[in-house]
Amino acid sequence: MFIEPSRKKEILHPRTGWIEVICGSMFSGKTEELIRRLNRAKIARLKVEIFKPALDKRYHEVDIVSHNETSIRSTPVQTASEILLLTGNCDVVGLDEAQFFDNSIVDICTNLADNGKRVIIAGLDMDFQGRPFGCMPNLMAIAEYVTKVHAICVLCGDVASHSYRLSPSQQQVLLGETDHYEARCRRCFNLGEKAKLI
Repeated sequence: MFIEPSRKKEILHPRTGWIEVICGSMFSGKTEELIRRLNRAKIARLKVEIFKPALDKRYHEVDIVSHNETSIRSTPVQTASEILLLTGNCDVVGLDEAQFFDNSIVDICTNLADNGKRVIIAGLDMDFQGRPFGCMPNLMAIAEYVTKVHAICVLCGDVASHSYRLSPSQQQVLLGETDHYEARCRRCFNLGEKAKLI
Protein backbone atom coordinates (compact mmCIF):
# COMPACT_ATOMS: atom_id res chain seq x y z
CA MET A 1 0.00 0.00 0.00
CA PHE A 2 1.39 3.43 -0.98
CA ILE A 3 1.37 6.11 1.72
CA GLU A 4 1.93 9.74 0.82
CA PRO A 5 5.13 11.06 2.47
CA SER A 6 3.15 13.82 4.17
CA ARG A 7 0.97 11.22 5.91
CA LYS A 8 3.77 8.90 7.06
CA LYS A 9 4.53 11.05 10.10
CA GLU A 10 0.83 11.17 11.00
CA ILE A 11 0.56 7.37 10.86
CA LEU A 12 3.80 6.70 12.75
CA HIS A 13 3.13 9.45 15.33
CA PRO A 14 -0.61 10.10 15.45
CA ARG A 15 -1.72 13.44 16.82
CA THR A 16 -2.15 13.48 20.59
CA GLY A 17 -5.59 14.33 21.88
CA TRP A 18 -6.42 15.82 25.25
CA ILE A 19 -9.31 17.00 27.43
CA GLU A 20 -9.84 20.53 28.78
CA VAL A 21 -12.52 21.27 31.38
CA ILE A 22 -13.83 24.77 32.07
CA CYS A 23 -15.85 24.73 35.29
CA GLY A 24 -17.37 27.09 37.83
CA SER A 25 -20.66 28.49 39.08
CA MET A 26 -23.39 30.10 37.05
CA PHE A 27 -22.53 33.55 35.67
CA SER A 28 -18.78 32.82 35.85
CA GLY A 29 -18.08 32.93 32.10
CA LYS A 30 -17.73 29.19 31.38
CA THR A 31 -19.63 29.29 28.08
CA GLU A 32 -17.94 32.52 27.04
CA GLU A 33 -14.52 30.88 27.55
CA LEU A 34 -15.66 27.75 25.69
CA ILE A 35 -16.81 29.86 22.72
CA ARG A 36 -13.52 31.81 22.75
CA ARG A 37 -11.45 28.61 22.57
CA LEU A 38 -13.63 27.11 19.84
CA ASN A 39 -13.47 30.28 17.74
CA ARG A 40 -9.66 30.30 18.01
CA ALA A 41 -9.62 26.68 16.79
CA LYS A 42 -11.77 27.71 13.81
CA ILE A 43 -9.40 30.60 13.02
CA ALA A 44 -6.60 28.00 12.97
CA ARG A 45 -8.64 26.14 10.30
CA LEU A 46 -9.25 23.14 12.50
CA LYS A 47 -12.42 21.13 12.00
CA VAL A 48 -14.66 21.80 14.98
CA GLU A 49 -17.83 20.01 16.12
CA ILE A 50 -19.85 21.47 18.98
CA PHE A 51 -22.57 19.83 21.09
CA LYS A 52 -24.98 20.70 23.86
CA PRO A 53 -27.72 18.74 25.68
CA ALA A 54 -31.02 19.04 23.80
CA LEU A 55 -32.82 19.93 27.04
CA ASP A 56 -30.96 23.26 27.27
CA LYS A 57 -33.13 25.66 25.25
CA ARG A 58 -32.79 28.71 27.50
CA TYR A 59 -31.35 31.07 24.89
CA HIS A 60 -31.62 29.18 21.61
CA GLU A 61 -32.76 25.81 20.27
CA VAL A 62 -29.44 25.10 18.53
CA ASP A 63 -26.80 27.72 19.33
CA ILE A 64 -24.70 27.80 22.46
CA VAL A 65 -25.20 31.29 23.88
CA SER A 66 -23.31 32.88 26.79
CA HIS A 67 -24.89 35.26 29.31
CA ASN A 68 -23.36 38.20 27.44
CA GLU A 69 -25.04 36.91 24.25
CA THR A 70 -21.93 35.63 22.45
CA SER A 71 -23.02 32.59 20.45
CA ILE A 72 -21.73 29.72 18.35
CA ARG A 73 -23.55 27.04 16.33
CA SER A 74 -23.90 23.63 17.96
CA THR A 75 -25.68 20.33 17.56
CA PRO A 76 -28.18 19.51 20.34
CA VAL A 77 -28.04 15.84 21.36
CA GLN A 78 -30.42 13.76 23.48
CA THR A 79 -27.72 11.37 24.73
CA ALA A 80 -23.95 11.41 25.06
CA SER A 81 -23.62 8.38 22.76
CA GLU A 82 -24.77 10.48 19.79
CA ILE A 83 -21.59 12.53 20.03
CA LEU A 84 -19.35 9.64 18.90
CA LEU A 85 -21.49 9.19 15.81
CA LEU A 86 -21.30 12.87 14.86
CA THR A 87 -17.64 13.74 15.42
CA GLY A 88 -16.27 12.04 12.29
CA ASN A 89 -12.90 13.38 11.26
CA CYS A 90 -13.00 16.63 13.23
CA ASP A 91 -10.01 17.95 15.18
CA VAL A 92 -11.78 19.66 18.08
CA VAL A 93 -14.94 18.70 19.99
CA GLY A 94 -16.74 21.26 22.17
CA LEU A 95 -19.33 20.37 24.82
CA ASP A 96 -21.39 22.85 26.80
CA GLU A 97 -23.44 22.17 29.96
CA ALA A 98 -21.67 18.84 30.39
CA GLN A 99 -23.19 18.31 33.86
CA PHE A 100 -26.48 17.39 32.16
CA PHE A 101 -24.96 14.34 30.44
CA ASP A 102 -24.88 10.95 32.17
CA ASN A 103 -21.61 9.32 33.23
CA SER A 104 -21.14 7.69 29.81
CA ILE A 105 -19.81 11.09 28.68
CA VAL A 106 -16.58 10.32 30.58
CA ASP A 107 -15.80 7.26 28.42
CA ILE A 108 -16.88 9.12 25.29
CA CYS A 109 -14.53 12.04 25.99
CA THR A 110 -11.71 9.59 26.77
CA ASN A 111 -12.37 7.81 23.48
CA LEU A 112 -12.30 11.08 21.55
CA ALA A 113 -9.04 12.20 23.17
CA ASP A 114 -7.48 8.76 22.65
CA ASN A 115 -8.28 9.17 18.96
CA GLY A 116 -6.37 12.43 18.69
CA LYS A 117 -9.13 14.97 19.28
CA ARG A 118 -8.94 18.04 21.48
CA VAL A 119 -12.03 17.92 23.71
CA ILE A 120 -13.14 21.16 25.37
CA ILE A 121 -15.85 20.81 28.01
CA ALA A 122 -17.75 23.48 29.96
CA GLY A 123 -20.03 22.76 32.89
CA LEU A 124 -21.11 23.49 36.44
CA ASP A 125 -18.82 21.83 38.95
CA MET A 126 -21.38 22.10 41.78
CA ASP A 127 -25.16 21.95 41.95
CA PHE A 128 -27.42 24.38 43.85
CA GLN A 129 -26.64 22.57 47.13
CA GLY A 130 -22.90 23.03 46.70
CA ARG A 131 -22.34 19.35 45.90
CA PRO A 132 -20.33 17.94 42.95
CA PHE A 133 -22.60 17.96 39.90
CA GLY A 134 -23.13 14.73 37.96
CA CYS A 135 -20.28 13.66 35.69
CA MET A 136 -18.22 16.82 36.21
CA PRO A 137 -15.89 15.48 38.97
CA ASN A 138 -14.97 12.50 36.80
CA LEU A 139 -14.39 14.72 33.75
CA MET A 140 -12.16 16.99 35.82
CA ALA A 141 -10.19 13.96 37.07
CA ILE A 142 -9.37 12.65 33.57
CA ALA A 143 -8.69 16.07 31.99
CA GLU A 144 -5.20 17.27 31.17
CA TYR A 145 -6.28 20.86 31.82
CA VAL A 146 -8.87 22.19 34.28
CA THR A 147 -9.77 25.88 34.40
CA LYS A 148 -12.00 27.05 37.25
CA VAL A 149 -13.61 30.39 36.51
CA HIS A 150 -15.40 32.56 39.06
CA ALA A 151 -18.32 34.94 39.22
CA ILE A 152 -18.82 37.88 41.58
CA CYS A 153 -21.08 37.47 44.61
CA VAL A 154 -24.21 39.56 44.02
CA LEU A 155 -24.52 40.31 47.74
CA CYS A 156 -21.01 41.27 48.88
CA GLY A 157 -18.85 41.51 45.76
CA ASP A 158 -16.37 38.77 46.77
CA VAL A 159 -15.28 35.97 44.47
CA ALA A 160 -18.26 33.64 43.88
CA SER A 161 -18.02 29.92 43.22
CA HIS A 162 -21.56 28.84 44.20
CA SER A 163 -24.88 28.94 42.33
CA TYR A 164 -27.52 29.92 44.88
CA ARG A 165 -31.07 28.88 43.95
CA LEU A 166 -33.76 31.47 44.55
CA SER A 167 -36.73 29.16 43.98
CA PRO A 168 -37.90 26.53 46.53
CA SER A 169 -37.57 23.63 44.04
CA GLN A 170 -35.37 20.78 45.31
CA GLN A 171 -34.87 18.97 41.99
CA GLN A 172 -31.22 18.92 40.95
CA VAL A 173 -31.86 20.05 37.37
CA LEU A 174 -33.81 23.29 37.12
CA LEU A 175 -33.03 25.35 34.05
CA GLY A 176 -33.02 29.05 34.65
CA GLU A 177 -31.06 32.27 34.71
CA THR A 178 -31.22 35.26 37.09
CA ASP A 179 -34.88 34.37 37.70
CA HIS A 180 -33.81 31.18 39.53
CA TYR A 181 -30.14 31.63 40.46
CA GLU A 182 -27.55 34.09 41.64
CA ALA A 183 -23.80 33.79 42.09
CA ARG A 184 -22.62 33.83 45.71
CA CYS A 185 -19.38 33.53 47.65
CA ARG A 186 -19.02 30.70 50.16
CA ARG A 187 -20.11 32.86 53.12
CA CYS A 188 -23.24 34.30 51.48
CA PHE A 189 -24.12 30.88 50.06
CA ASN A 190 -23.94 29.29 53.52
CA LEU A 191 -25.97 32.11 55.08
CA GLY A 192 -28.81 31.49 52.62
CA GLU A 193 -31.71 33.93 52.99
CA LYS A 194 -30.07 35.49 56.06
CA ALA A 195 -27.31 36.89 53.83
CA LYS A 196 -29.74 39.47 52.40
CA LEU A 197 -30.39 40.88 55.87
CA ILE A 198 -26.73 41.59 56.66
